[in-house]
This record gives sequence, C-alpha cells and structure tokens, in this order.
Amino acid sequence: MPLEHKPLAGKTAIVTGAGQGVGRGVALALASAGASVMVMGRTESKLVSVRDEITNRGERAILSAGDVKQLADIERCVAMTVTEFGTVDILVNNAQEVALGSLLEVADSDVTAGWESGPMATLRFMRACHPHLVGGGAIVNMGSRAGVRPDPIRRGAYAAVKEAIRALTRAAAMEWASEGIRVNAVLPYAMSPAIEQLAIDRPEEYEKTRRAVPLGRIGDAEHDIGRAVVFLVGPDAGYITGATIPVDGGNAFLG
Repeated sequence: MPLEHKPLAGKTAIVTGAGQGVGRGVALALASAGASVMVMGRTESKLVSVRDEITNRGERAILSAGDVKQLADIERCVAMTVTEFGTVDILVNNAQEVALGSLLEVADSDVTAGWESGPMATLRFMRACHPHLVGGGAIVNMGSRAGVRPDPIRRGAYAAVKEAIRALTRAAAMEWASEGIRVNAVLPYAMSPAIEQLAIDRPEEYEKTRRAVPLGRIGDAEHDIGRAVVFLVGPDAGYITGATIPVDGGNAFLG
C-alpha cells in the first residue's frame, strides 16, 4: 500500500491474536493505512515485536497482553485503547484456539476453549466496543473456510465454532446497522507459523496444500488478508455489511 494513501488516518483499531500470522498481518496493514492500533494477544514478547514493527513504520501502536477467554482482559484492552487513543473505530476479532480431531475424539476441554476464545470472545469484544463504534465504526470477524467446505475432516468442532462467529456477524450487522456500525466476516487463508513449519517438516504435504488453492499460492497475511480488511473497514466499503468475504485464493468454494 503506497505510504501516501492513508484511508484510515485518524482511526483507531483493536486486533486480537495480533502476535503472529493473520492477526499480525492485519495489524500491520491497518497501521500502514494510517490507523493507530492496539495489538492484543497472550504472548507479550510477540506483541512487543509487532508493536515495534508498526512504530518503526512511523505509525502508532500499543499492546495489551491477555487472554480473550477472560472478560476482564477484554475490558482492560478496550479501556486501555480508549485511554490512549480516545475511542475505538475498528475491531478485528481474530484470536481463536483451534480444536482438532474427529467428532468422536476431540476433547471437551478443547471444544470449550474453542467456543470461549471464538464466539464468546467475539461477542464480548463487540459488546465492549459497541458504545465507541456507534456512528461509523466497523467490525471484521474471522471465520474459516472449514465452515463452508463440505469436508471439514478432523475440523468439525472448529468449523462449528467458526460458523457461530459468522452467525453473530450477521446478527450484529442487522441489529447495529441503524447505529452506523458495519460488521463483516472474512474467511482467510494465509501463511502462518504452522504452515511454515509444515513446509519444513512435510514438504510434500505442504505442496499438496498449496496446489489445492486455485490461484496457486498460499496468501500473505499482510498484503492479502490485511489489505482486504483495510478495504472492509474503510470508506470504500461503506455500503457493505453482513457479508462473508473469502480471502483464500478461491479455496473455500472452488478448491
């Protein structure tokens, strides 16, 4: 994104799960578009790195280390953002613990963590930010291609969690439209620490995964996913709400 193009100048964003992967990419893209960014996640050292990346680009960022499963950590994150930047204009709910395994095998504790870190945290963050978003705010919630593909093998519980987030997205879009708040969902597919490790440990499996994407590559968290989020929360998407946007090279519906 050209440095002179700052569609989010003067805006403030919160990004959860911002220490790595898609969350990091989204935070960097929002900052490059001019937004001041609160990066929130569980590992402070990773958040420090992302914050420093943003400030080294000449933009503003702060961090809040916490667990999205804890309401007190959510409320503290929002309060810190408002204290430092004055308000919240953009919320990106990205953090998610992933429950893997067949429906007969997946542990109850993993499913519970998935629900609490996904739909419950999304709802709590949206509620906490709502008063600040009234009058022009925007929310992007992260769904998953696992929820819309017909074969979520070993990802059934994860798919259910992510589809619940999409249901909350549509409900919030309808309930809050009259207040000027737009809410959309993104289905991302991008390089992550897990995929990078897969390429090292099992290169043949990685190549099979890459070839399954119709566009022939795995997305970049900042330039592909982050810029899509910048568009959705920016002025050019002012008439888009309640939508689900796959940003995955065609994999969700065409793969």
